[in-house]
Amino acid sequence: MSSGNFLPDLSPPDVQQAAQLIQQAYSSAHAQVDQRRIQQELVEIQRRPEAWGLIVPFLEHPDPNVQFFGAHTAQVKIMRDWDSFPEENAEHLRDFLLKLTSHSILTGKGKVVCRKLFVAITSLALRIAPGSPSRWPDWIVSAVNSLSSSGMPPEQLLAFLTIVAEEVETADLLGSSKMQMHQFLLDASPMVVQAVITSITRPTLILPELQSALKCFQAWIYTLRANDITPIIPLLITIMTPAPDSGFNESTFSAASDVLQEIMTRSSLAGGAGTGTLTEPLLVWLDAHGDHAGSVDGVSHSLCKLLVALGDHSTMYFASNITSSKPIPGSPYQRAYFVQKFLHLLLKYTGLPGYYGVDEEASEMTLGFWYLFQESLWSVEYEDQTENQDGIPSLLDVKEKEQWAVVNAVYVQLVEILRRKVTWPDQRTLNYWAKDEVDRFQVYRRDVGDTLINAYYILRNDMLGYFLEDMQKRFAQQNGSQGWEEIEATLHCIMSIQEALFGPDVLGRLPTSGQDRIRRTMLGLIGRGIAHMTFDRLPNHLTPTSSPSLLMNTISYVVAALPEPALCLPAANALRDLCDANRAALAPHIGAFAELHAGLSDIPDTEKSKVLQSIASVIQALPPEEEIPPIHAIVSPVVEKLAQALHISSQLVDETRIIIISQLQTLSGVAKGLTRTQDSLLILDESPEERAEAERLQRARDDYTMVKVREDLFNTIRNVATYWSMDAGVSDALSDFFRSITSLPSDITLLSLPAAPIFEIICLACQRQLTAVWLSLANMLVIQLDPPTLFSASTLKSTPSPEALGAISTLLPILLEASLGVLGQPGAMEANPDIVQAFFGCMDTIAKHFLVGFYRLPPGALDALMQCAVTSLSLQERYSLVATCTFLETLIRRTASSDDLGDASTILIQGHGRPILRAVLCGFAGVAPRSATQNLIELLSIVASKFPAETRTWMTDILFADDFVQSKASSEAKRTFVKAIIGSRSPKKTREAAQQFTLVARGLEGTSFGYASVNI
Repeated sequence: MSSGNFLPDLSPPDVQQAAQLIQQAYSSAHAQVDQRRIQQELVEIQRRPEAWGLIVPFLEHPDPNVQFFGAHTAQVKIMRDWDSFPEENAEHLRDFLLKLTSHSILTGKGKVVCRKLFVAITSLALRIAPGSPSRWPDWIVSAVNSLSSSGMPPEQLLAFLTIVAEEVETADLLGSSKMQMHQFLLDASPMVVQAVITSITRPTLILPELQSALKCFQAWIYTLRANDITPIIPLLITIMTPAPDSGFNESTFSAASDVLQEIMTRSSLAGGAGTGTLTEPLLVWLDAHGDHAGSVDGVSHSLCKLLVALGDHSTMYFASNITSSKPIPGSPYQRAYFVQKFLHLLLKYTGLPGYYGVDEEASEMTLGFWYLFQESLWSVEYEDQTENQDGIPSLLDVKEKEQWAVVNAVYVQLVEILRRKVTWPDQRTLNYWAKDEVDRFQVYRRDVGDTLINAYYILRNDMLGYFLEDMQKRFAQQNGSQGWEEIEATLHCIMSIQEALFGPDVLGRLPTSGQDRIRRTMLGLIGRGIAHMTFDRLPNHLTPTSSPSLLMNTISYVVAALPEPALCLPAANALRDLCDANRAALAPHIGAFAELHAGLSDIPDTEKSKVLQSIASVIQALPPEEEIPPIHAIVSPVVEKLAQALHISSQLVDETRIIIISQLQTLSGVAKGLTRTQDSLLILDESPEERAEAERLQRARDDYTMVKVREDLFNTIRNVATYWSMDAGVSDALSDFFRSITSLPSDITLLSLPAAPIFEIICLACQRQLTAVWLSLANMLVIQLDPPTLFSASTLKSTPSPEALGAISTLLPILLEASLGVLGQPGAMEANPDIVQAFFGCMDTIAKHFLVGFYRLPPGALDALMQCAVTSLSLQERYSLVATCTFLETLIRRTASSDDLGDASTILIQGHGRPILRAVLCGFAGVAPRSATQNLIELLSIVASKFPAETRTWMTDILFADDFVQSKASSEAKRTFVKAIIGSRSPKKTREAAQQFTLVARGLEGTSFGYASVNI
């Protein structure tokens, strides 16, 4: 087939040379470097105007790879190079592509080639069909008529219609063009529906045509109206129905099932619509043919997906009709029968025999339904709501009782099934499982835990009673070391709902040696369940006097597992959570914790910090003066060991590092444990009792023993930072320690260290090696130097104390010198965005709390900081740029609003306003990432509102300067932008003007991509 005379005509040698290049690209004989070079050459060939002339010769080439490249070239040229194609030849190209596609299909070209040609036709339609008048009116029907008249088989026509729906749905169109293309789809919908019906109702179904028809319908579902979809539903159900002699056909069943699932999730019937035309017919079909549920094969898997989709679609229908006596039209049974049959089928899939991930893959899909069903049950509204008269229960009450009786029965079955499904196999079987099978089963068990929470909301105490009764029965049947898997499964279920608190006989009957899996699960239950519930809410059969015994029995069970390496981690975690949640109840037993401290040598070093944190939690509940001896007892040995580690031979670096990190983690754990659990920021008023407690705490802090403990601690930590702050592991441990040992005044403990000396250590560490860790700590300490005043009668924020301001005045120059020395190096800011973000975040905090500190800097320091900030505004990393914008905005706004700084505002803006404004405008024009545009707009708004005259002059000079960044913005667009900004009286107008200029300057005006991301 020859090309039209409107396309370039290439010589055979040129065509052959290009074809050989394509064949080389698909050849495995070439190295990867050659492959990349060839691919690049092919891309360059496609970019040339002459590439239009390759389409026909390539499609006529015998090599399928060359044919595909020919079809691909047609698509690429239309999509990418359409602006260079002669407009007067558009209709010629349309007719030519249709003939070329028909010819390719009738001559047996491959499916991938034909698909590419379908995409090319659709891409052309997207170019020429929209508009008034349209250059391809009613293009879908027109194209189908043209292709059909050439003899194209129905299977291929349906494939073309599939491509049409997929391509139009994802096309980047705006406004009227998008609406016009959608209207084309709607106009073609009757033709599509008729074509699908014809193909799926043939007396003898042709499998490829049937699959093509169902795929086509699935692609069009999003567009079709409900009255277009409804006639197809019974036909799809018929396709799924098994033949009397041969049973289910997996291919046709799965295809029809997939379409029905799509109808219930993406169509106009999604979200519970169409219960009479969709839900009820499917329920009738499931009653007749759903017995296949519960097996493990392709049909069963697809049936499970259909059940889950129906459950998600019709959850409210099931909840409101679970006991309904209304019949379903055409069936002798009531709605309640069909709903309960559906739930029965879903339970069969939830409880598929075997282990998930090993023997079956479907049970996990059903778990989400039970959450939706539980939510729907709580929001059900009944039609018959009669008032209670003469003491006779209303119909609503009766109906609700019937409903909840059935619901409880369903969820009881669910809980029993899930308890069975989470049971591990015995160790002999488990040894044959692959690692990924074990991992998948563990994830499945966690997912089941979420479903059990929903069941607990329905069953409440009945569910806990079932688990406890089940466990007692299994204890009675327990045979030596066998059968612990079943009890562990029950414990796992209880741990999942995290609200079970059972009697003391359970712990006493669990193994205390060996059997690591059940002990690990019990430790997890204690940490996540019992610990967080605390021991002040007990079951009825436990008296108040038995509570301490139960608590200490639990502590003993946990402590017994600490020396065992396999259980030490969960045991330490459980002990930490248990002590943290029950501080006051455990304080009278501080002696037992002294014994635990004496036995620390038996506990691995990796978990000692958690154990000491647990002990510290209990110490915190003591009166302040009684805290002093135990704090001294647990802290001093750690500090001494840390100090000794600093004197270890320099040849034992690794050993020293391990010791230092371990001791720092231990000190962090102690500091966290001593922090009280009540958040001081939630205290809205300070009572006399609280003031007295604060004075009592301060007296304990002033005790000589505690002063000496803190002094030794600080000196040792300072030495650690001096010699080891450049080590990454030690640096992280120091960071955690500093965060734990410092606090706001309202959260102070006996061990807390003041912020100013720690800030000095941080600044010195920055001098040795600047990191984001140190800068984020500096940020935190600045806030602690100027803490919020919670109980002030004044509505004005108090000024910082002279001591805090003096510390900032001394340390800020050190921090600036260290930071700017690093960030001022070529490429440093681009290579260290985390440092840039943390640095300007810290500067922003200082500007908010200690603004005057910037204006007490040595000469040149503030200028250097501002120059660094201006440079940072051109970075491509969003978070560092945002931090810079926030700092500059805070500095400019607070300086301009301050009455105490004299002419500092004028000096600041005259010295740095123009460079800041230029960086902002260049950012709009393409230098900065688009995701940071909103932050640049806020910075521009502050400058323009505080200094309008300077802004007008600077913006005009910058935008029309020869060295302004190249952009798509015309001179008129720039003038409009300046006028809008200067004339703006609100941040909203400024934002809209800046957003519009950004789109124009970047060439995104009029694109959906541009407008869709305006508010990123």
